[in-house]
Amino acid sequence: MKIEVDSAAFADAVAWATRILPARPAVPILSGIKLDAHDGELSFSTFDYEKSARDHVEASVDEDGTVVVLGKLLADIAKALPQGTISLGTTNSRLSISGGKSKFSLQLMPYEDYPALPEVPQDLGQVDADTFSHAVAKAAVAVAHEENRVVLKGIRMTIDGEKVVLTSTDRFRLARASFNWTPSNPDFEGTILIDGAVIKDISRSIDTSSNVVMGYDSEKSTLLSFSNAGRQSTAQLIDGEFPAVDGLFVDEYPIHAVINRSELISAITRVALVAEKNAPIRMVFSNNEVQLSAGSADESQAHEVIDAQLDGEAITVAFNPAYLKEGLNAIDEPYVRMKMVNAARAVEFNGQQDIDGDESLDYRYLLVPMRFID
Repeated sequence: MKIEVDSAAFADAVAWATRILPARPAVPILSGIKLDAHDGELSFSTFDYEKSARDHVEASVDEDGTVVVLGKLLADIAKALPQGTISLGTTNSRLSISGGKSKFSLQLMPYEDYPALPEVPQDLGQVDADTFSHAVAKAAVAVAHEENRVVLKGIRMTIDGEKVVLTSTDRFRLARASFNWTPSNPDFEGTILIDGAVIKDISRSIDTSSNVVMGYDSEKSTLLSFSNAGRQSTAQLIDGEFPAVDGLFVDEYPIHAVINRSELISAITRVALVAEKNAPIRMVFSNNEVQLSAGSADESQAHEVIDAQLDGEAITVAFNPAYLKEGLNAIDEPYVRMKMVNAARAVEFNGQQDIDGDESLDYRYLLVPMRFID
């Protein structure tokens, strides 16, 4: 291998590809990044059997070649290289990297031990990158982090023609985000379960100026791919049955309350200062206001009252303040509508643009109330 490449483009591609490398790889070769130079292009690949990342940049290639070197070390070196053109070349069992007055020499890893990357499946559809990243961030709110049931660490992706719905639950809450996209096959219907942490990382690393193209093969339904701005990622899907959660949404809620979202979040933040760990915040709805409180008579207490447009009878509910704020922070609209049945049933949260308008169902957040003692 003998090439020249822009240092900034090189560093950016290496950083993007190596972000998925595991801290403790199953085998040493999986700590490496594969560099492949040919036809005026330098490609970068990483893989850990569960996910892969591929990128490429333009390069002046004098000699084709393929090598594998330690990924994290190369990322550190690439970040520190001076601006401008850098040279890469191989001699015997080493890769030399030079730029300006800096020169590095890396030991090559055994290329023949590097596993074959999974094939990218055929296109399933595409969506605006910003729409995709926002939907993933919203749906990921309820992904379980410490859970023995692997399916609860996943986000269920339900595709029906032009409609995509992302759903997650950790048994205490449920988050659902939906968006429209351009399907490659308008007749496709299917359900895919992908690791929430993986798709969230992918969504954070995309270029929002380009569409995200997803690939999937229903006959080999173990892999989902994401292509964006010349970069490709793949992720192994979770094999398991996602909980039947659709029935948790209620068709008719007898009690509705509309509140300014930012005022509610600020009030929760202040009141929660006196709440012990895992202790609830109480919300008392009556007379077009809501009183928030936390603490007990023999400990610190906090109370705050804010306006609320109430439709239905008075009600008192209590929530985990962290779960409550996370759901509210995922809502974009200036107002939030809380829809309730009683103090024990899950409460649905939706955003809406105007206090007297209709709620949006593009994002639906269900939160189970906590028991409380008066």
